Amino acid sequence: MTTVRVPAGWPATEEAALAVQDELRGRVILDEPGPAPGTGHVTGVDVAYDDERDLVAAAAVVLDAATLETVAEATAVGRVSFPYVPGLLAFREIPTVRAALDALPCPPGLVVCDGYGLAHPRRFGLASHLGVLTGLPTIGVAKNPFTFGYDDPGAPRGSHTPLLAGAEEVGRALRTRDAVKPVFVSVGHRVSLDNACAHTLALSPRYRLPETTRRADALCRGALRDARSE
Repeated sequence: MTTVRVPAGWPATEEAALAVQDELRGRVILDEPGPAPGTGHVTGVDVAYDDERDLVAAAAVVLDAATLETVAEATAVGRVSFPYVPGLLAFREIPTVRAALDALPCPPGLVVCDGYGLAHPRRFGLASHLGVLTGLPTIGVAKNPFTFGYDDPGAPRGSHTPLLAGAEEVGRALRTRDAVKPVFVSVGHRVSLDNACAHTLALSPRYRLPETTRRADALCRGALRDARSE
């Protein structure tokens, strides 16, 4: 497990964080398809918090995209690097998430975030932010639609409808299990929306959430428990 310090110069105020979002948002790449589903590595990242102890734990779990077997995993724990502000959660998570990714013994391939990419009020959620900073292809797969509207997809697995900000499609509501609540997929960086949805389905053969998220969630919770006991 890697111990993380808040990076020098990291934004400390809402105004500073918004300025960073404005600077980086223009670097998001939207015209690449991304890696083909079922090939190479795919990595899930997730975080867990203990706000009373001012701790955040991050996990990165690398899967073989063809078999969904775990190839490698890493964790990092540090101090919470930014106050809770809706729309700016990436600033609380990225230092530890990057440290977990950096600690992996192999290339992560596509990175799947438990959160949002373009499906964000400022079109720059965690998946986009992480993608721009690392250069990796990234997608966001979220449990709820944030502030956006959508029509309920058809009941069969694979059905989807646009996730909308007015008339703008910022992602998709995607059914990963028959007649189970959809997940909400958005592009992060260097991946098309069609490909992001195809990856999400490939990573969700049995459960609503992709295996990347499920395994990273369990791992970061365990890292947080270990950090509490130290």
